[in-house]
Amino acid sequence: MQLAGVAAFGDARQRLGRAELAAKTGVGADGTPTMRIDVLVEDAIAEVAARHGVNLLSEEVGHVDRGSAVTLVVDPIDGTANAAVGVPLSAFSAAIAVDGTATEALTCWLDTGRCWHAVAGEAVSYRTTGRRELDGAAVNLLRPHRRNADAWMRVAQQAGRIRVLSTSCLETALVAEGTVDAFADAGSDTHRIVDLAAAMVLVPAAGGAMLDAFGRPLEIDPDLTKRWSGVAAATPELADRLAETIQDTQE
Repeated sequence: MQLAGVAAFGDARQRLGRAELAAKTGVGADGTPTMRIDVLVEDAIAEVAARHGVNLLSEEVGHVDRGSAVTLVVDPIDGTANAAVGVPLSAFSAAIAVDGTATEALTCWLDTGRCWHAVAGEAVSYRTTGRRELDGAAVNLLRPHRRNADAWMRVAQQAGRIRVLSTSCLETALVAEGTVDAFADAGSDTHRIVDLAAAMVLVPAAGGAMLDAFGRPLEIDPDLTKRWSGVAAATPELADRLAETIQDTQE
């Protein structure tokens, strides 16, 4: 699966120019525009899922039900806009869900080959920073929208450093490995479950916490129109503090 996706990504980048990679080919199952590079990578992964007879839940094709207890939950390219123009910040991310519970995850930074793997309940070699306080923390955020500008600024004013990389799957992996203290959607409800599924395994395995800013359960749901405001943090205390800060400015 990983090899198929990475190979398709590399092939597409070699064969096609930026305009061709970014060309809109339709609307995905999540209701957002689909770029050609999305389709090329997703098609390669879909072939692997079909060969193994497992269900597929992916950004563009949506839910492919093969009657299996196992579902491959995939974001073929997270950070598609970056990838299409050559910004080296995009990731392949996948989780295996058994009867609706994420049990194993893999996220790969496409331009560097760095990968993070975790199995629920098993130890991993990487750890979060362990930070508990928001004040002075290094926090990555989704870009602000009008609907959440106040919450975004509240988080930014308390944090010590803010970064916007535009690739949630990679940014949650950076939380897991201790490169940054936290990552959040500051209340814009942008995240789909494919953006969060791998982090639901990776971040807790490293000692961190993964939650929705408004307390909604993170569920492997085939309906990709559902949205969350994901928060990944080095500790449960920091995750709770971020959620409280986001909620405070939404009232």
